[in-house]
Amino acid sequence: MKCRSCGHKLTRVFLDLQHSPPSNSFLTSEMLSQPETYFPLCVYVCESCLLVQIDECAVSHDIFNAGYVYFSSYSEAFVKHAQEYVQHITEMLSLNKDSMVYEAASNDGYLLQFFKQAGIPCCGIEPSKSVADVAIKKGIPTEVEFFTASFASQLSLVKGKADLFLGNNVMAHVPNLNDFIAGIKFILKPTGVATLEFPHLLHLIECLEFDTIYHEHYSYFSLLALQTAFQRHGLKIFQVKELPVHGGSLRIYVTHSDSPRAIDATVLKVVRDEKQLGLDTMDAYSGFQVKVDSLCREFIQFLVEKKREGAKIAGYGAAAKGNTLLNYCGIKPHLIDFVSDITPAKQGKFLPGSHIPVYGEDKLIEEKPDYIVILPWNWKDSIIQRLDYTRAWGAKFITPIPNVDMF
Repeated sequence: MKCRSCGHKLTRVFLDLQHSPPSNSFLTSEMLSQPETYFPLCVYVCESCLLVQIDECAVSHDIFNAGYVYFSSYSEAFVKHAQEYVQHITEMLSLNKDSMVYEAASNDGYLLQFFKQAGIPCCGIEPSKSVADVAIKKGIPTEVEFFTASFASQLSLVKGKADLFLGNNVMAHVPNLNDFIAGIKFILKPTGVATLEFPHLLHLIECLEFDTIYHEHYSYFSLLALQTAFQRHGLKIFQVKELPVHGGSLRIYVTHSDSPRAIDATVLKVVRDEKQLGLDTMDAYSGFQVKVDSLCREFIQFLVEKKREGAKIAGYGAAAKGNTLLNYCGIKPHLIDFVSDITPAKQGKFLPGSHIPVYGEDKLIEEKPDYIVILPWNWKDSIIQRLDYTRAWGAKFITPIPNVDMF
């Protein structure tokens, strides 16, 4: 296996999560009696360019298909985050009716709807037809395609080049990283800017956020690794914003290397933080497996003890990250009775691997669990606020990462 950024041979294992099914491959009741496909989930770190990555065992075209079940609009907190971003970037770049905005992995139009409301021309690029169709029904122009250098060339001829190209939590999903970055280089106007958001590897390591690792995420980024990748394609990262979403993310601002925009202090600050943690050496990538295994044992022990006491335990949020946690820990319905989720496409199905059933939120009211495990712990505060009514019967909230905590 070779590094998807620099081509160096990969030999250094960062974390081995053994085998699991793709995290968004939810099962119907009929599928429970059929064989389920598991793929290796082993993470490597490139000793040359420092990119952390998995192999493309589960092919992206098989994951992001017409049956894809992740709809961004069902996360109220994420939609609010998108709205705040649109207000910020519109002011920063002085976007108007004569501008052009493209979004890769635009999902169901959760973000572009705010550009549309502001009268700013925009176009989504979304490979999953299930979610793209929802955006199109909202009146948001959407191309049902993967964003590649070739497609960027075609699109720019038809719709023009971009004042703004954006991608929130998409780069990690790209198996051919160099092709994706080359597409950004091609589609940007000479003065154009790209912004990209992704979970920060620094926080993944510091806070044991191993559940962020699943087959849809091919790469896990430090700023150090991305600076090298973008420079290779004649682009520079000139600004960075640290964000609390997804357990700690970065938003990078990118433009052409010959742009007059100067690299500001925010970039230097994040690079300094990464070097202080040792991300520029191999030392920081050692010992992560031991810490993850210890955390998993703690979580399993908690569930077993509460079950022995006769407690009823539910999960909330059938998130992909939750499936990584459940499958690596070997948790089945004998420990977590069911999971509630507000996404209709997930309800009535079963989680991949663990086969825990998924219901709507009304199941919580019906069953009145003693403990509710918040699987998308990155939205803990908004979920606890939403489910405040469960306090009436004494329910307690549990988050499993970075420690098993009770609220």
